[in-house]
Amino acid sequence: MRVKIFTLGCKVNQFESQAILRSMQEQGYTAVSEKDDAEITIVNSCAVTAASEQKAVKLLHRIRRENPETIIVLTGCMAQTSGKDSKGLTEVDIVIGNKKKGDIIPAIDKYLSQRNKLRQVEDFSGSDEYEALSVCDFSGRTRAFLKIEDGCNRFCSYCIIPYARGRVRSCSLEYIEKEIKGFAANGYKEVVIVGINLSSYGKDNGLKFADAISTACRAADIRIRLGSLEPESMDEETLRTFAGFDNFCPQFHLSLQSGCDKTLRRMNRHYTAQEYAEIVSNIRRVFDNPSVTTDVMVGFAGETEEEFLRSAQFVEETGFARTHIFPYSRRPGTAADRAPDQVPESIKKKRAAIMAEYAERARKRFLEAQLGRIEKVLLEARNKNGLYEGYTPNYTQVFVEADESLVNKVVDVELKTIEGDHIIGELKNT
Repeated sequence: MRVKIFTLGCKVNQFESQAILRSMQEQGYTAVSEKDDAEITIVNSCAVTAASEQKAVKLLHRIRRENPETIIVLTGCMAQTSGKDSKGLTEVDIVIGNKKKGDIIPAIDKYLSQRNKLRQVEDFSGSDEYEALSVCDFSGRTRAFLKIEDGCNRFCSYCIIPYARGRVRSCSLEYIEKEIKGFAANGYKEVVIVGINLSSYGKDNGLKFADAISTACRAADIRIRLGSLEPESMDEETLRTFAGFDNFCPQFHLSLQSGCDKTLRRMNRHYTAQEYAEIVSNIRRVFDNPSVTTDVMVGFAGETEEEFLRSAQFVEETGFARTHIFPYSRRPGTAADRAPDQVPESIKKKRAAIMAEYAERARKRFLEAQLGRIEKVLLEARNKNGLYEGYTPNYTQVFVEADESLVNKVVDVELKTIEGDHIIGELKNT
């Protein structure tokens, strides 16, 4: 039978979707693209905001409208938070929660034999173990992802994820070594290590985050990059451990959310703006030419104009290489959704535009600091302008004239000029 999968949300979902497809192919299913007809259609959903769930609902409606006979499987965070309630999910034949995505194939077999709709959503408990899904191959991608941690214990006031993903659960070091070696054997030159709360790795099994990344870096001679991180876990000892590996990419995506302490307290974030700034300073002291990127929320419940401007100034002063800006989106079931003084959407939109101006000034300074450097770029694909694009270790995007034979190779490039959001480079020593 043919199967296709739609993936919504984060890099963790991308990893899990690939793992699901791999296991199904091993059982004789044929994977097809999203545009092709399939007997099985899987939607790996997101629930980080109410808008994310609505996007999944619209996709389910469209799938059923365009392919009335396909068997629709819903999994992911929306399946976990809303899957027990069949209302609004009439198109879905099978719902599999986040706890056991490895049960998708048995669930499909059961559905095919009985033709009764299935709802398999188990609540998380504190004793849950990590579900180790194997991939080793990301078809059509130059860069691979490896999930090493699931769940979150933080309970930020705006976030539903601890309920959708459970508590922190970590894989074994042996699993990390095996998967990295598998990626290397399949020709990958870079792996991005991801998790729901990645830097909490080891809180459940006595290990440290640095143990996991050290294992990954030692496993094979390929670049190791980190996914999104919570800032306060990046102590100086951990940073110096990372810096000891030549194949570690010094890009740190540290979720900020706000540069104002009052807003951070209402968000139930576990650091102050000053503590965050000290962590960034440590990164820049330990590493040569690192980048720090971030997420910033505007218009959070109760955010005053003064608090917003303080946050915007912090973003510019910190000098982020890139800032993902998003207006606060109310999420039913969270403390922030019930908070007073909700900010009107019009003000959120205005603040997002202003924040973008502050962030762009910082971004421009970062790009200017890259000019004249010779960096190792992993070339990934040819773009519509005929140039080949890739990324430096600190995740600066570079366009360069090259040859097809250099795709998926790490090459030396001199960074010459800024063009929009990227840098034009020139090949060296090839």
